[in-house]
Amino acid sequence: MSFIDDLNNLDPNNPVAWPAPVKAILILVVIAAIVGAGWHFDITKQREELLTVEQKEQELRTTLETKQKKAANLKALKEQMQEMKQSFGDMIRQLPDKTEVAGLLVDISQTGLAAGLEFRLFKPQREVPSEFYSTLPIEISVIGTYHQLGEFVSGVASLPRIVTTHNITLAKHAAAGGGSERLLMNSIAQTYRALEEQEGG
Repeated sequence: MSFIDDLNNLDPNNPVAWPAPVKAILILVVIAAIVGAGWHFDITKQREELLTVEQKEQELRTTLETKQKKAANLKALKEQMQEMKQSFGDMIRQLPDKTEVAGLLVDISQTGLAAGLEFRLFKPQREVPSEFYSTLPIEISVIGTYHQLGEFVSGVASLPRIVTTHNITLAKHAAAGGGSERLLMNSIAQTYRALEEQEGG
């Protein structure tokens, strides 16, 4: 009797009576089916987990890149802030305090006298306070030659403390004794004073 005949004569209601080769094949088929199903479901689950992990990795990479960019910008911003503080500190140091203002006024007038100018008016005005400093305008009226006036303005700009010149007007002034033509210059010189903490608050 052949193997095919054995298969044809199988009694589905009495598997115990099946020949040993048929039982072995049936057991192998069942095991293969179980293993195949387990493998399929396990691989599917692993693929889903892998996809989740890859998505999470991409999110983390994006987050990391964003944080790296922010960190790079933060460093640049800190450096820029430090430079601004340094620059601001340098500017504040160029502003006289209360005790130095009187000396600065003397320096301005001495600069004019050294240039050979004749002062008609040198009148400090009332201070104008701002957030960090106050402005002290000084009305100035002087007589001298064009070059003397230029030397004065240049000298004032070269003082170690900040002094700016505004509203300059020039007019001819009659020269005594027929010398070089002299000019009358009216201007506002402004100096700035750093406010002390109690003033700024």
